[in-house]
This record gives sequence, structure tokens and C-alpha cells, in this order.
Amino acid sequence: MDIQSFIQQLLNGISLGSLYALIAIGYTMVYGILRLINFAHGDVFMLGTYFAFYLVMIFMLPWWLSATLAIALSAIVGMLIDRVAYRPLRSAPRISALITAVGVSFFLENAGIVVLGARPKGFPRPEFMSHTYNLGGAYITGVSIWVPVISVILLLVLFYVIYRTKIGMAMRAVATDMETTRLMGVDLDRVISYTFAIGSALAAAGGIMWACKYPQINPLMGIFPGWKAFTAAVVGGIGNILGATIGGLVIGIIEIMIVAFFPALSGYKDAFVFVILIIFLLVKPTGILGETLKEKV
Repeated sequence: MDIQSFIQQLLNGISLGSLYALIAIGYTMVYGILRLINFAHGDVFMLGTYFAFYLVMIFMLPWWLSATLAIALSAIVGMLIDRVAYRPLRSAPRISALITAVGVSFFLENAGIVVLGARPKGFPRPEFMSHTYNLGGAYITGVSIWVPVISVILLLVLFYVIYRTKIGMAMRAVATDMETTRLMGVDLDRVISYTFAIGSALAAAGGIMWACKYPQINPLMGIFPGWKAFTAAVVGGIGNILGATIGGLVIGIIEIMIVAFFPALSGYKDAFVFVILIIFLLVKPTGILGETLKEKV
């Protein structure tokens, strides 16, 4: 492989890894506070793409406005999922919330098939995402450049919210010690609701950019990206936002490089990702940056 092809594949890996990172952050934020794996997170990723699709195709809104509104609507969906499915189970055994998460995921997927239709739809990709750039002899599509740029901007906004705002301080406090934070007068349900909103908004942003990268959407499109993002969260250290970001980049680059260097194994690229998950669970279950978290009862 020549240097131009390597640069092209590396940028593709960073682009894909950035999308996994955005989705993984939602997993890691919810787990950091509730010790719950929100299996419906990948389906919120799917809903974000459909919101943007219909806002562009039916309401004829500009692409940027459609994407913004789709992200906001997905944040509301995340809050509704928490309010309807998870909040009534705050004091229930952990397994009850886990089963509910699986149920919500199946409900959204099958409701999507019934309401939205199972037939794949072509996603309208904006011009700046389709443009091809020549970087040192390597031809790079705009989506491979803009996805990491937009992802970095969203991550900077997230870190500002987490480390420079009151709601972010409350999230970090709840993640550290929920009961003590409750005794200090913090509204836990409000903090958790905002956590779901932020995570769902990032998943929707990732879904919209995913649809720009692979411009075909269907109600089951969130399953594999969701599982790979979960793998990224575990690899980086679930409960750690920076770790989820690093894990996403690692998984994305490995997946692309396997296809680039070993094309005969391209059909097994998903298997390699889950092998990485198994290795980390056996060797370093806390992940790259993760710490042993105190159990919440």
C-alpha cells in the first residue's frame, strides 16, 4: 500500500471512529450515572437519521436546519425513554432495568419497521459532504474530512457542558456518589434526564453523519453501529468520556485497516471488533482509561 492510500484509509478510519465515539459517549454517560447499559441507544441513532430525512424530504427544510431539529427531537426522545421506561424502575433490581432496555430497543426497531417501512431509503447528502478533495495525491471525500471536524466540535461542546456548567457538575457528582448527591438536594431525576438528552443528541448527530457516509437508512441500521460503539465504550473504559472517544477511534481505525490490508478478511471485520471486546474483558475489563467503579445499590 502506497502512502497516499494509507493516508486515505487512515482518514476513513478516523472518520468512522469519530462516529463510534459519538455513540459510545451516550452509553458511557448513562452507565457512569445509572450503571445501566441503554440498549435502545443505537435505535435513537436510527431515529435521528429518519427525523433529518423527513424534515428535508417532506418539509423541505435546509439540510443544516433539518439536522439541528433532528438532534433536538432525538434529545427529547431520549428524555421520554428515561421518563417512561427507566424512571419507574430506579429502585428496582438492576436486571429489571436491563430487561427493560432490551425491550425498548426491540419496540423502537419494530415500531420503525411498521411506521417507517422496512424498505431502505436514500439519505440526502449535502454537497459539502460529497465533494472530493485532493490531499497530497490522496483523493478524500468531504464526509471523511467533515465528520471528524464536526465530531471534535461536538466533543468540545460536551466537555464544556460537563466541566464548566452546573448541570455538568451535577452529572459528575451523581456519577461519583448518587446517594450523597441526593442528600445535598440535587434533583437526580432531572440530572439523569439531561444525561439521556445529551447522549441521545450525540447519537443522533452520529446517525446523521453516518447516513451521510453511508447514504441509505432503514429501521435496523442502529444495531451494529450500536454494538460497536458499546465495544468502543468498553475498550476505552466505560464510564469515562475521554476513554469512549479513544475507544471509538481505535475501533474505527482497526476496522478500516483490516479491510485495507487484508481484503480477503473484509467479511470478518465485525468479528474482529467483537474479538477485541472479548480480549479487553479478559485482560483489562476496565478499559484503557477506565477505573473500577463503586457499585450502586
